[in-house]
Amino acid sequence: MRTSIKIVHWLPRIICTLAILFVSMFALDSFDPALSVWKQILAFLIHLIPSFVLAGFLILAWKWELIGGIAFLLIGLGFTPFIYLHNYAMNHSVWMSISVVLVINFPFVVVGTLFMVSHFLKTKLQLQNQIHF
Repeated sequence: MRTSIKIVHWLPRIICTLAILFVSMFALDSFDPALSVWKQILAFLIHLIPSFVLAGFLILAWKWELIGGIAFLLIGLGFTPFIYLHNYAMNHSVWMSISVVLVINFPFVVVGTLFMVSHFLKTKLQLQNQIHF
């Protein structure tokens, strides 16, 4: 595999893992000293559900890049209005809401695009190898 294809192969996987870890960080707000240990653990696991779902999509994308790329692109673009409206209702700032959308959603749009680019580059390389033989 050429170096450029290796980079496009690994870059979405690394970015997605980091983005999932970033989203998982928000689950830490579930800890409350007023709650029992078991309630804190349950709340923490509930807050981690989006990260588990995203990890499932990463596993899917790892095997089937085109399907995973489309899924991450839809996740990144699909949740944009919800996250924007929720943040705008909380802070009444267009620019703050847009920045939150960019920080949370943009990595998944990039990941989806990179997974699809990786799929098409590998398909193109396979077709070129078949033509030469």
